[in-house]
Amino acid sequence: MATTETGVDTTSASYAELLERIEALESEQRAWVKKKNKLTIIAWGGDLDRIWPTTILATTAAASGMEASVFFTFWGLFAIVKPDVRITGDNWMQKMMSAMNPGSAQRAKLSRYNFAGAGPSMFKKLAKDHQVARPDELISTAQELGVRLIPCQMTMDLLGLRREHLLDGLEEPIGAATAIAEMRDAAVSLFI
Repeated sequence: MATTETGVDTTSASYAELLERIEALESEQRAWVKKKNKLTIIAWGGDLDRIWPTTILATTAAASGMEASVFFTFWGLFAIVKPDVRITGDNWMQKMMSAMNPGSAQRAKLSRYNFAGAGPSMFKKLAKDHQVARPDELISTAQELGVRLIPCQMTMDLLGLRREHLLDGLEEPIGAATAIAEMRDAAVSLFI
C-alpha cells in the first residue's frame, strides 16, 4: 500500500480514479454504438434442422419490420446452392466435398436422426401437416421480404463454388470482415 506523508492511501485513490475513468469511457462508448432494428444470422450449418430455424427467424424478423441479413458460410453455403448443382470444384478434394454434401435446402439432411434419409422426409411430412413452410420456400419468401442473403466468398473459393452455382437474387459474396460489420450494428446477431 502506498501512502503520502499525511497517511492518505494513494493506491485506493488511484484505483477509484481509474474506475471513474473507465466508467466514463464505457458511457461514452455506449453513446457511439447505435444498434439498428436488425437481425444478422451467421448460417454455418447446412443441416435441415439448422437451415429451417435460420430461414424461419430471418423471414419472421423481416415480416415484423426488422432489417435482416443471413451470411452463409461453410456448410451453410450449400443451403443456397441451386437444386440441380451437384458436383462443383476444380480439383478432386473440392469435388469430393461437394459430392459428400447433399447440396441445396431441398436435399439437406438432419444433423441427428437422419435414419438413412427417412428422417428428413418424416420431418417434412410433419411440417406439411402443421402448415410450416419448407426451407426452400422460406428462402424465396426471405428474398421477397428483402432479407439480404449473402454468400461467403472465402467458402466459395475453398469449396470451388461459383456464382452460377448459387440461387439467383443473392447479394454479392463478402468476406468475414464485412460479415462482422453486418453484425456490429445489429440489435440481434445469431450463429446457427
